[in-house]
Amino acid sequence: MPPQLYVAGRLPQSDAIGVAMVGTRRPSNSARELCRRLVNSLRGTKAVVVSGLAQGIDSLCHEAALEAGIPTIAVLAQGLDTHIEGSRGELATRILKAGGAVVSEFEPDEPAYKSHFPARNRIIAGLSQATIVVQSKEKGGALLTADFCRKEGRMLVAIPGNFDNEVAQGPNVLLDGGLAKPVFIPENLHQILGLPRDSAPRFEDMHQIGIGLSDAAEKMLRKNSGFKKTFTELESENKLKPEAILAILTELELAGFVETQDNFQFYFNGAI
Repeated sequence: MPPQLYVAGRLPQSDAIGVAMVGTRRPSNSARELCRRLVNSLRGTKAVVVSGLAQGIDSLCHEAALEAGIPTIAVLAQGLDTHIEGSRGELATRILKAGGAVVSEFEPDEPAYKSHFPARNRIIAGLSQATIVVQSKEKGGALLTADFCRKEGRMLVAIPGNFDNEVAQGPNVLLDGGLAKPVFIPENLHQILGLPRDSAPRFEDMHQIGIGLSDAAEKMLRKNSGFKKTFTELESENKLKPEAILAILTELELAGFVETQDNFQFYFNGAI
């Protein structure tokens, strides 16, 4: 870590666990949904999302953290008193208003230079117990952050992608070389990182205290744990009438095992 670190906002409590989420400035069309699902997996844990406030994956992860109510830290390659342009500046303001932090090792009036970005990436890795490479070309700043993570002996995770997709080349190279752990199901990220959920229920705990699910709800949870399903897919796979599926989903949602944003796609949180 640098000899000094300038901080705007509020750093998380000492027991917080930094999770760096980094990637390309030009992600795929599905990147927003991917980032949202990865970040949502950290809800109820002590995780803090750390990234670099760059356009693309960095900003998408900061935004997902804000939407999920998860603390987030933005690390800059410029001083805190310098102007941050456009949507990035607006995002920095949102982070501060939400109780997060914007940090930098550079003097407050120091502008961003290309040579500053490796130092920025080093701090991102240094503030985090694990680094997630979401999407990246074969060469890029995200892989530099991954290298700092490995040198610190910390956990490195990468999201695999199609072999012919340019933004999947970086993660695939890390995975092919055995340098990173894969996450095939975004909702399972917290499990890969070994982060227990403080507030989300666990199936075993519910049984121990005498709270149970109906047989139909338990069956659907076990079958779909860790996956995203549409209502139509659930109808087809379970051979049930819509009203029966709706009743099961309501039961699971009230118990904390299912989340939905649009009542069309349902996320089974995998806490079994």
